[in-house]
Amino acid sequence: MQLVIADTGPINYLVLIGHIEVLPVLFRKIILPSTVRDELAAAPLPVKNWIAKPPEWIDIRESLHAYHPAMEHLDEGERDAVALAVALHADLLLMDDREGVLAARREGFEVIGTLGVIARAAKRNLLNPSQAFDRLKQTNFRYRQETIDMLLNELGILRQRG
Repeated sequence: MQLVIADTGPINYLVLIGHIEVLPVLFRKIILPSTVRDELAAAPLPVKNWIAKPPEWIDIRESLHAYHPAMEHLDEGERDAVALAVALHADLLLMDDREGVLAARREGFEVIGTLGVIARAAKRNLLNPSQAFDRLKQTNFRYRQETIDMLLNELGILRQRG
């Protein structure tokens, strides 16, 4: 079983677009640092309600609050997700923030974000990626249209620009 640690972003956005259920299918269990749980509890209402009663496949661990000078520019959730990944020898980190992703990769971790989760789920026919990306556009998720177009192209989906 793959050991997967998540930061706030992918959980937040998957709840908001109605596709959080793909995570246990793709990864079985997700570990969250308690800091990430706290950030989710301060997120929009659907996310706040979801984390108030997390499903059994979410494992919340006490944050380590490990200090690492190379990560002091990251927010607390990202720092704690990377620290927990190091401590547990995780296989994968779910994270969207560019600086956090770079820091995690410097530590040797594979990292995918919300778009990567959607792409993996689409490859397993767990969701319609065009609809998922359209829902994501209704949130405050920051992306480049070229990135979504590239993912849709990789998935074999042609899209009309409107």
